[in-house]
Amino acid sequence: MQHTQKLGLKYWESFRNHIPMDTAPEKVAAAKALLKEHGITLLAFGVEGFNDNEGAARKAFDFAKAMGVMSISADPQKNKATFDLLDKLVAEYDIAIAIHNHGPKASYDKVADVLTWVKDRHPKIGACVDIGHYIRSDEDPVEVIEKLGKRVFGVHLKDFKGPAGQDKRPTILGEGNLRLVETLKALKKLDYKYSLSLEYEESPKDPIADIELCLKAVRDAIKKIG
Repeated sequence: MQHTQKLGLKYWESFRNHIPMDTAPEKVAAAKALLKEHGITLLAFGVEGFNDNEGAARKAFDFAKAMGVMSISADPQKNKATFDLLDKLVAEYDIAIAIHNHGPKASYDKVADVLTWVKDRHPKIGACVDIGHYIRSDEDPVEVIEKLGKRVFGVHLKDFKGPAGQDKRPTILGEGNLRLVETLKALKKLDYKYSLSLEYEESPKDPIADIELCLKAVRDAIKKIG
């Protein structure tokens, strides 16, 4: 949180290692107080797995409601019972489910995998577009966003570099295969209001300098869009 504050950022997507998924009132209050102390608003959390276990699913939705988040990044099992349950819960809680793609050989690899399972489902069941993983899967993030349309409820912003059909390596935003300006334009066209989460997994011991370069790339791209 201190790094987030120093970078001049005010919004977060968390996962369990950041904030444990505990709905006890004192735990929720402590987490909210810590976020407030650092000037951070929590917009989303995940990635959470879902199956047809309603009790486990409600725990995630109860936590999301208590923390005031807009969407849960998710990796739901591909079966009717799971999606019937998610239909019910997104309607009840008014919180979106954002299915996260995780690259080649993952359960949700291509955008077609997501579209197949969200078709005819509640309008708040959609996608967390992990841009880097779509690049790894040789899909154009701009086209992915356009195909998903109003079912985009989360975006993980990262870049990968490499030729089609081969393994790709992560890199600083704008230095790889990502068409950053066009991607942000596609989100703007949707009037996108959910979390845009910068992910950077290189230089784990000291990533701040690289993250600053990623942020500069985003800010420069936004200026070009106007």
